[in-house]
Amino acid sequence: MIIIIEGAERDRHSTLIDEMFRMRATVFADRLEWDVTVTDGREIDRFDAEDPLYLLSLDERTGALQGAVRLLPTTSPNMLRDVFPVLVPGGAPASPLIWESSRFAVNPATFNACERTEANHVVNRTTIELLCGIVEVCQRAGVEHVVSVFDARMARIFRTIDCVFEVIGTPTRIGRTMTYAGIFDMSDTMRKRLGEAGRLLAPVLANVEPRQTPIPRHA
Repeated sequence: MIIIIEGAERDRHSTLIDEMFRMRATVFADRLEWDVTVTDGREIDRFDAEDPLYLLSLDERTGALQGAVRLLPTTSPNMLRDVFPVLVPGGAPASPLIWESSRFAVNPATFNACERTEANHVVNRTTIELLCGIVEVCQRAGVEHVVSVFDARMARIFRTIDCVFEVIGTPTRIGRTMTYAGIFDMSDTMRKRLGEAGRLLAPVLANVEPRQTPIPRHA
């Protein structure tokens, strides 16, 4: 299941948020070796101060954190515009109808003890669940598209699960990998494709009623 936590309400969910920041350090600094700042075992950047929405995937039986992603409006500071402008020489999208997703991560702790086949299933299901959650949140908030920066590895995953995207700007090699800016359609068609890929046809959001989706402060 997916729960939503507003950046302004992080203190009410301090344990989960702390676990998310620690997971991000493990994924982005330790495993992927990205150039990120880790302090006291937590990966936190300046965009976490912009009151984003966090989508957290939790195990329905244990409540364990399985993965997370961050959403920000493109009308406020965001990673594509302010960190990766090289990817969009013509300028990054900026619209109340377009949000940005970033810091998409699946928790290694949820599958370290699994057999390889089961671990791959957990990773794929969590990935698709988070993507379904993004679509559902955006639809309830009236957001039509999401932009994201991702590498060649994630591009392959998106294609495998039929998560269609359009490359915008100019793909560029950053560090050791080709990096893309892509835009995703938050449509019923997208949700249907993802649901079929992950057998997640029912809504995945756990704590949001229709038209009550919180919106980041700068949207």
